[in-house]
Amino acid sequence: MSETTETIFSKIIRREIPAEIVYEDNLALAFKDVHPQAPVHILVIPKQPIAKLSDAESNDHALMGHLLLTAKRVADQAGLTKGYRLVINTGVDGGQTVDHLHLHILGGRSLTWPPG
Repeated sequence: MSETTETIFSKIIRREIPAEIVYEDNLALAFKDVHPQAPVHILVIPKQPIAKLSDAESNDHALMGHLLLTAKRVADQAGLTKGYRLVINTGVDGGQTVDHLHLHILGGRSLTWPPG
């Protein structure tokens, strides 16, 4: 497990910064993105600090599965019955801007490919 530095997501987890939280359990938190790229844009983050997907290790196996199932649950709650996209940006070249692993749920419209 990789430790992260202090991030905006750490502050959201501790409720030091407000966020529109749509789901929470003991391992994960989901909240609406403040700069949505689709009609529905929700971030799912682990409460355990992992900087990026490439830092996840074999002992994070259960947490990684939990994050995917949480994304499914949140997408269902958001009514994304026609489909959605999950995105994990990893590292600078991958477009990651916050050093805390997070899954983007994008939906509410037809999404094109390739994304960019």
